[in-house]
Amino acid sequence: MGRSDLKTAPLIFGGNVFGWTVDEVQSFLLLDAFVAAGFDMIDTADMYSSWVPGNRGGESETIIGNWMASRGNRAAVQISSKVGMAEAAGRGGLSRARIVEGVEGSLRRLRTDRIDLYQSHIDDTVTPLDETLGAHEQLIRQGKVRYIGASNYSVERLKQSLDCSLRRHAPRYETLQPLYNLHDRSSFEGAVEDLCVAQDIGVTTYSSLASGFLSGKYRSLADVEGSPRAKALKTYCTPRGEHVLQVLDSVAGEYRASAAQIALAWVLARPAVTAAIVSATSVQQLHELIGSVAIRLDTAAMAKLNASGIQEQSP
Repeated sequence: MGRSDLKTAPLIFGGNVFGWTVDEVQSFLLLDAFVAAGFDMIDTADMYSSWVPGNRGGESETIIGNWMASRGNRAAVQISSKVGMAEAAGRGGLSRARIVEGVEGSLRRLRTDRIDLYQSHIDDTVTPLDETLGAHEQLIRQGKVRYIGASNYSVERLKQSLDCSLRRHAPRYETLQPLYNLHDRSSFEGAVEDLCVAQDIGVTTYSSLASGFLSGKYRSLADVEGSPRAKALKTYCTPRGEHVLQVLDSVAGEYRASAAQIALAWVLARPAVTAAIVSATSVQQLHELIGSVAIRLDTAAMAKLNASGIQEQSP
Protein backbone atom coordinates (compact mmCIF):
# COMPACT_ATOMS: atom_id res chain seq x y z
CA MET A 1 0.00 0.00 0.00
CA GLY A 2 1.92 2.99 -1.30
CA ARG A 3 5.42 3.24 0.10
CA SER A 4 4.37 1.88 3.49
CA ASP A 5 5.02 -1.63 4.75
CA LEU A 6 1.28 -2.33 4.87
CA LYS A 7 0.20 -5.12 2.57
CA THR A 8 -3.33 -6.15 1.72
CA ALA A 9 -5.08 -8.89 -0.18
CA PRO A 10 -7.08 -7.71 -3.23
CA LEU A 11 -10.32 -7.36 -1.25
CA ILE A 12 -10.95 -5.25 1.85
CA PHE A 13 -14.16 -5.69 3.84
CA GLY A 14 -16.21 -2.49 3.95
CA GLY A 15 -17.68 -2.03 7.40
CA ASN A 16 -20.26 0.55 6.33
CA VAL A 17 -22.94 -2.17 6.52
CA PHE A 18 -22.31 -2.88 10.22
CA GLY A 19 -25.01 -1.38 12.40
CA TRP A 20 -27.09 -0.65 9.29
CA THR A 21 -28.06 -3.52 7.00
CA VAL A 22 -26.52 -6.19 9.25
CA ASP A 23 -26.61 -6.47 13.04
CA GLU A 24 -23.75 -7.48 15.31
CA VAL A 25 -24.44 -11.22 15.17
CA GLN A 26 -24.43 -11.27 11.36
CA SER A 27 -21.42 -8.94 11.29
CA PHE A 28 -19.44 -11.44 13.34
CA LEU A 29 -20.34 -14.24 10.91
CA LEU A 30 -19.26 -12.13 7.93
CA LEU A 31 -15.97 -11.12 9.51
CA ASP A 32 -15.23 -14.70 10.54
CA ALA A 33 -15.85 -15.89 6.97
CA PHE A 34 -13.74 -13.10 5.50
CA VAL A 35 -10.74 -13.89 7.68
CA ALA A 36 -11.18 -17.65 7.20
CA ALA A 37 -10.91 -17.08 3.45
CA GLY A 38 -7.46 -15.52 3.88
CA PHE A 39 -8.27 -11.80 3.98
CA ASP A 40 -7.32 -9.47 6.81
CA MET A 41 -8.09 -5.78 6.22
CA ILE A 42 -11.31 -4.17 7.40
CA ASP A 43 -12.33 -0.63 6.46
CA THR A 44 -14.58 1.55 8.58
CA ALA A 45 -15.04 5.19 9.67
CA ASP A 46 -15.97 7.05 12.81
CA MET A 47 -19.25 8.22 11.22
CA TYR A 48 -20.53 4.78 10.12
CA SER A 49 -23.53 4.37 10.35
CA SER A 50 -24.78 7.78 11.47
CA TRP A 51 -27.28 8.01 8.60
CA VAL A 52 -29.52 5.38 10.21
CA PRO A 53 -32.29 6.87 12.37
CA GLY A 54 -31.35 6.43 16.01
CA ASN A 55 -27.63 5.95 15.30
CA ARG A 56 -24.99 8.49 16.32
CA GLY A 57 -21.99 7.22 14.38
CA GLY A 58 -19.35 4.79 15.58
CA GLU A 59 -21.64 1.76 15.43
CA SER A 60 -19.45 0.06 12.84
CA GLU A 61 -16.25 0.58 14.83
CA THR A 62 -17.97 -0.71 17.97
CA ILE A 63 -19.03 -3.92 16.25
CA ILE A 64 -15.54 -4.48 14.81
CA GLY A 65 -14.00 -3.81 18.22
CA ASN A 66 -16.35 -6.26 19.91
CA TRP A 67 -15.56 -8.87 17.25
CA MET A 68 -11.79 -8.52 17.68
CA ALA A 69 -12.12 -8.68 21.45
CA SER A 70 -14.29 -11.81 21.31
CA ARG A 71 -11.95 -13.53 18.87
CA GLY A 72 -8.69 -12.25 20.37
CA ASN A 73 -7.38 -11.68 16.87
CA ARG A 74 -6.30 -8.02 16.79
CA ALA A 75 -2.76 -9.02 15.78
CA ALA A 76 -4.09 -11.01 12.82
CA VAL A 77 -6.17 -8.25 11.20
CA GLN A 78 -5.53 -4.76 9.87
CA ILE A 79 -7.88 -1.90 10.65
CA SER A 80 -8.46 1.05 8.36
CA SER A 81 -10.62 3.87 9.67
CA LYS A 82 -11.44 7.45 8.71
CA VAL A 83 -12.03 10.84 10.29
CA GLY A 84 -13.35 14.18 9.09
CA MET A 85 -16.79 13.52 7.64
CA ALA A 86 -19.56 14.89 9.81
CA GLU A 87 -21.58 12.30 11.70
CA ALA A 88 -23.53 15.19 13.24
CA ALA A 89 -23.86 18.92 12.67
CA GLY A 90 -20.59 20.70 13.34
CA ARG A 91 -18.61 17.48 13.73
CA GLY A 92 -16.77 17.40 10.40
CA GLY A 93 -13.45 18.81 9.31
CA LEU A 94 -9.78 17.99 9.67
CA SER A 95 -8.63 20.43 12.32
CA ARG A 96 -6.04 19.25 14.83
CA ALA A 97 -8.68 19.12 17.55
CA ARG A 98 -11.11 17.12 15.40
CA ILE A 99 -8.45 14.57 14.41
CA VAL A 100 -7.10 14.13 17.94
CA GLU A 101 -10.61 13.78 19.35
CA GLY A 102 -11.61 11.51 16.49
CA VAL A 103 -8.79 9.03 16.91
CA GLU A 104 -9.41 8.68 20.64
CA GLY A 105 -13.05 7.84 20.00
CA SER A 106 -12.14 5.36 17.27
CA LEU A 107 -9.51 3.64 19.42
CA ARG A 108 -11.98 3.33 22.27
CA ARG A 109 -14.71 1.84 20.10
CA LEU A 110 -12.31 -0.47 18.26
CA ARG A 111 -10.86 -1.56 21.62
CA THR A 112 -7.31 -1.28 20.33
CA ASP A 113 -4.26 0.91 20.87
CA ARG A 114 -3.52 1.58 17.20
CA ILE A 115 -5.11 2.02 13.80
CA ASP A 116 -3.11 0.62 10.89
CA LEU A 117 -4.38 3.09 8.28
CA TYR A 118 -6.06 6.34 9.36
CA GLN A 119 -7.62 8.31 6.53
CA SER A 120 -8.86 11.84 6.03
CA HIS A 121 -12.41 10.96 5.00
CA ILE A 122 -13.12 14.05 2.92
CA ASP A 123 -11.07 17.11 2.08
CA ASP A 124 -11.27 20.12 4.38
CA THR A 125 -10.38 23.25 2.41
CA VAL A 126 -10.76 25.53 5.44
CA THR A 127 -8.17 23.96 7.75
CA PRO A 128 -4.55 24.52 6.62
CA LEU A 129 -2.87 21.39 5.31
CA ASP A 130 0.00 21.98 7.73
CA GLU A 131 -2.42 21.66 10.64
CA THR A 132 -4.10 18.52 9.29
CA LEU A 133 -0.86 16.75 8.41
CA GLY A 134 0.77 17.93 11.62
CA ALA A 135 -2.00 16.28 13.62
CA HIS A 136 -1.60 13.04 11.69
CA GLU A 137 2.17 13.18 12.25
CA GLN A 138 1.57 13.54 15.97
CA LEU A 139 -0.62 10.43 16.03
CA ILE A 140 2.01 8.42 14.16
CA ARG A 141 4.70 9.61 16.54
CA GLN A 142 2.53 8.58 19.49
CA GLY A 143 2.03 5.10 18.01
CA LYS A 144 -1.74 5.51 17.75
CA VAL A 145 -1.65 5.39 13.94
CA ARG A 146 0.74 3.50 11.68
CA TYR A 147 0.09 5.18 8.32
CA ILE A 148 -2.25 7.79 6.90
CA GLY A 149 -4.34 7.98 3.76
CA ALA A 150 -6.87 10.23 2.04
CA SER A 151 -10.33 9.73 0.60
CA ASN A 152 -12.36 11.83 -1.82
CA TYR A 153 -9.49 14.22 -2.64
CA SER A 154 -9.14 16.06 -5.94
CA VAL A 155 -5.87 15.78 -7.83
CA GLU A 156 -4.97 19.36 -6.92
CA ARG A 157 -5.53 18.87 -3.20
CA LEU A 158 -3.84 15.48 -3.11
CA LYS A 159 -0.78 16.95 -4.81
CA GLN A 160 -0.77 19.89 -2.40
CA SER A 161 -0.92 17.46 0.51
CA LEU A 162 2.00 15.43 -0.85
CA ASP A 163 4.00 18.62 -1.38
CA CYS A 164 3.21 19.76 2.16
CA SER A 165 4.43 16.45 3.62
CA LEU A 166 7.60 16.66 1.56
CA ARG A 167 8.27 20.22 2.71
CA ARG A 168 7.65 19.24 6.34
CA HIS A 169 9.73 16.04 6.06
CA ALA A 170 6.63 14.43 7.52
CA PRO A 171 4.54 11.32 6.83
CA ARG A 172 2.48 11.54 3.66
CA TYR A 173 -0.81 10.08 2.51
CA GLU A 174 0.19 6.58 1.38
CA THR A 175 -3.25 5.64 0.06
CA LEU A 176 -6.24 7.16 -1.68
CA GLN A 177 -9.76 5.81 -1.31
CA PRO A 178 -11.79 7.04 -4.29
CA LEU A 179 -15.25 6.27 -5.59
CA TYR A 180 -14.48 3.96 -8.50
CA ASN A 181 -16.28 1.23 -10.38
CA LEU A 182 -17.16 0.28 -13.94
CA HIS A 183 -19.94 2.86 -14.01
CA ASP A 184 -18.37 5.69 -11.96
CA ARG A 185 -15.00 6.40 -13.53
CA SER A 186 -14.58 10.07 -14.37
CA SER A 187 -13.56 11.33 -10.92
CA PHE A 188 -10.61 8.94 -10.71
CA GLU A 189 -9.39 8.07 -14.19
CA GLY A 190 -7.06 10.60 -15.72
CA ALA A 191 -5.24 13.10 -13.54
CA VAL A 192 -5.96 11.49 -10.13
CA GLU A 193 -5.04 8.03 -11.35
CA ASP A 194 -1.88 9.33 -13.04
CA LEU A 195 -0.77 11.06 -9.84
CA CYS A 196 -1.31 7.91 -7.78
CA VAL A 197 0.81 5.90 -10.21
CA ALA A 198 3.55 8.53 -10.42
CA GLN A 199 3.73 8.96 -6.63
CA ASP A 200 3.27 5.27 -5.80
CA ILE A 201 0.07 5.82 -3.83
CA GLY A 202 -1.99 2.76 -3.00
CA VAL A 203 -5.58 2.91 -4.27
CA THR A 204 -8.45 1.21 -2.44
CA THR A 205 -11.75 1.73 -4.24
CA TYR A 206 -15.05 2.23 -2.48
CA SER A 207 -18.52 1.61 -3.92
CA SER A 208 -16.72 -0.93 -6.09
CA LEU A 209 -20.09 -2.38 -7.15
CA ALA A 210 -21.89 0.98 -7.44
CA SER A 211 -23.99 0.46 -4.29
CA GLY A 212 -24.82 -3.05 -5.52
CA PHE A 213 -26.08 -1.96 -8.94
CA LEU A 214 -23.31 -3.83 -10.75
CA SER A 215 -24.44 -7.09 -9.16
CA GLY A 216 -27.20 -7.05 -11.77
CA LYS A 217 -29.87 -7.43 -9.10
CA TYR A 218 -31.39 -4.02 -9.82
CA ARG A 219 -32.63 -3.48 -13.37
CA SER A 220 -35.38 -0.91 -12.93
CA LEU A 221 -36.71 1.66 -10.50
CA ALA A 222 -39.22 -0.94 -9.35
CA ASP A 223 -36.35 -3.25 -8.38
CA VAL A 224 -34.74 -0.68 -6.10
CA GLU A 225 -37.88 0.21 -4.15
CA GLY A 226 -37.53 -1.01 -0.60
CA SER A 227 -33.74 -1.33 -0.78
CA PRO A 228 -31.79 0.49 1.96
CA ARG A 229 -29.66 1.90 -0.87
CA ALA A 230 -32.63 2.97 -2.99
CA LYS A 231 -31.58 6.63 -3.17
CA ALA A 232 -28.14 5.80 -4.56
CA LEU A 233 -29.38 3.02 -6.82
CA LYS A 234 -31.94 5.23 -8.57
CA THR A 235 -29.13 7.27 -10.13
CA TYR A 236 -27.90 4.16 -11.98
CA CYS A 237 -31.24 3.16 -13.49
CA THR A 238 -30.58 4.90 -16.81
CA PRO A 239 -30.00 3.75 -20.40
CA ARG A 240 -26.25 3.98 -19.76
CA GLY A 241 -26.55 1.91 -16.61
CA GLU A 242 -28.55 -0.73 -18.47
CA HIS A 243 -25.91 -0.87 -21.18
CA VAL A 244 -23.18 -1.47 -18.60
CA LEU A 245 -25.22 -4.34 -17.14
CA GLN A 246 -25.76 -5.85 -20.58
CA VAL A 247 -22.02 -5.92 -21.25
CA LEU A 248 -21.38 -7.32 -17.77
CA ASP A 249 -23.90 -10.07 -18.46
CA SER A 250 -22.16 -10.89 -21.74
CA VAL A 251 -18.69 -11.14 -20.21
CA ALA A 252 -20.04 -13.01 -17.17
CA GLY A 253 -21.49 -15.61 -19.50
CA GLU A 254 -18.14 -16.08 -21.19
CA TYR A 255 -16.41 -16.62 -17.85
CA ARG A 256 -19.24 -18.54 -16.18
CA ALA A 257 -19.17 -15.96 -13.44
CA SER A 258 -21.65 -13.53 -11.91
CA ALA A 259 -21.93 -9.89 -12.94
CA ALA A 260 -20.60 -8.83 -9.53
CA GLN A 261 -17.53 -11.03 -9.91
CA ILE A 262 -16.74 -9.58 -13.34
CA ALA A 263 -17.28 -6.01 -12.14
CA LEU A 264 -14.81 -6.57 -9.29
CA ALA A 265 -12.35 -8.42 -11.50
CA TRP A 266 -12.37 -5.39 -13.80
CA VAL A 267 -11.58 -3.02 -10.91
CA LEU A 268 -8.77 -5.28 -9.68
CA ALA A 269 -7.28 -5.48 -13.18
CA ARG A 270 -6.82 -1.72 -13.35
CA PRO A 271 -3.07 -0.99 -12.96
CA ALA A 272 -3.48 1.74 -10.34
CA VAL A 273 -5.77 -0.24 -8.04
CA THR A 274 -4.32 -1.95 -4.97
CA ALA A 275 -7.55 -3.43 -3.61
CA ALA A 276 -11.31 -3.09 -3.84
CA ILE A 277 -13.46 -2.47 -0.79
CA VAL A 278 -16.50 -4.77 -0.79
CA SER A 279 -19.47 -5.20 1.51
CA ALA A 280 -21.80 -8.14 1.93
CA THR A 281 -24.84 -8.87 4.03
CA SER A 282 -24.70 -12.67 3.87
CA VAL A 283 -21.89 -15.22 3.95
CA GLN A 284 -23.11 -16.62 0.63
CA GLN A 285 -22.86 -13.20 -0.98
CA LEU A 286 -19.41 -12.70 0.51
CA HIS A 287 -18.12 -15.96 -0.95
CA GLU A 288 -19.46 -14.91 -4.35
CA LEU A 289 -17.49 -11.65 -4.17
CA ILE A 290 -14.36 -13.47 -3.03
CA GLY A 291 -14.58 -15.53 -6.23
CA SER A 292 -13.67 -12.40 -8.21
CA VAL A 293 -10.06 -12.62 -7.05
CA ALA A 294 -9.45 -15.76 -9.12
CA ILE A 295 -10.78 -14.27 -12.37
CA ARG A 296 -8.23 -13.01 -14.90
CA LEU A 297 -9.94 -11.04 -17.64
CA ASP A 298 -8.30 -11.27 -21.07
CA THR A 299 -7.58 -8.32 -23.34
CA ALA A 300 -10.82 -8.68 -25.28
CA ALA A 301 -12.96 -8.75 -22.14
CA MET A 302 -11.18 -5.73 -20.68
CA ALA A 303 -11.63 -3.80 -23.92
CA LYS A 304 -15.35 -4.61 -23.99
CA LEU A 305 -15.83 -3.57 -20.38
CA ASN A 306 -13.72 -0.44 -20.76
CA ALA A 307 -15.88 0.68 -23.66
CA SER A 308 -19.15 -0.05 -21.84
CA GLY A 309 -18.29 2.05 -18.83
CA ILE A 310 -17.73 5.26 -20.76
CA GLN A 311 -20.27 4.87 -23.53
CA GLU A 312 -23.24 7.19 -23.29
CA GLN A 313 -26.41 5.55 -24.49
CA SER A 314 -29.33 7.36 -26.05
CA PRO A 315 -32.66 7.11 -24.19
